[in-house]
Amino acid sequence: MADGAEVVYTVLEVIIAVACCLGNMLVIWAVWKRGALRQPTFCFIVSLAVADFLVGAVAIPLAVLVDGRVKISFYGCLFISCVVIVLTQASVHSLLAIAVDRFLRVYIPLRYKGKVKLVHSWAVVAACWATAAVLGFTPIFGWNNRESANSTIVCTFLTVIPMSYMINFNFFSCLLPPMIIMSVLYCYIFCMIYQQLRGGVGSTIKSSAYYVKEQKLASSLALVLALFAACWLPLHIMNTVQFYWSDVPLNAFYVGILLSHANSAVNPVVYAFKVPKIKEAYIMVLKKALPCKREQQDQSSQTVENNGSSNTNSTAKSATNLS
Repeated sequence: MADGAEVVYTVLEVIIAVACCLGNMLVIWAVWKRGALRQPTFCFIVSLAVADFLVGAVAIPLAVLVDGRVKISFYGCLFISCVVIVLTQASVHSLLAIAVDRFLRVYIPLRYKGKVKLVHSWAVVAACWATAAVLGFTPIFGWNNRESANSTIVCTFLTVIPMSYMINFNFFSCLLPPMIIMSVLYCYIFCMIYQQLRGGVGSTIKSSAYYVKEQKLASSLALVLALFAACWLPLHIMNTVQFYWSDVPLNAFYVGILLSHANSAVNPVVYAFKVPKIKEAYIMVLKKALPCKREQQDQSSQTVENNGSSNTNSTAKSATNLS
């Protein structure tokens, strides 16, 4: 990559990293502030936000630092590269947990409310991260490009991670199947909700309101899934084309990398417009962050109070004069 392009790439990565950190910190704070951590879906949203935050705080800085810029040990480079994969897998599993949770809420709503407890949700979150760690650190246990006794290398991702692992294992086995399952689940969810809202058997005003609420939240979370696919599939498709057919321009790969990292910054924007509880918390933060607006509100309320006091005094004086 030319020097000018490298500077642009680095600047964009820094911007994305800052957006990831700030946006996802706000999501975590918003969910906690609204008391939504008692709801399973929001536990999984926080899990996804933590993974996205770590992409900005850890994965992107390390990726920029070691992208052919420094010499480190082979296993140091391998560990850094595996961390990026772990965070991707954690995002995928959190999205899958969200989809399954939405499916259960629609498919067995009464049993869901009675059986699914908060402890179950956090156990699923722990399982998501444990599975992500096992799958992401697989290259450390032998599936890597270690071919010589040389312990120091110029670190790049593909220097240590085999393309066969990225395509046959990471993409075809660990990424694509969950995305297909999630797509099927959301299709089923929307079909079920559509049937209920059209006046299915046993439908009531209360149940209709429940399904309308479920439809709105499911639409928002399906959009998160669609954005994840749109941001990650191009890079994996380019890897596949490069491995099986023909060369892909290097700059195209860097665009794909930027797009995959940017995915971790877009979810907070979706939540801001689509999820009411998080949107309300955002508005609360903005009001606190805008002192001018708060001062105007305080002045307005003080003016109203003064006017009220003046009216009360005038009424009292009038009553005295009449007596």
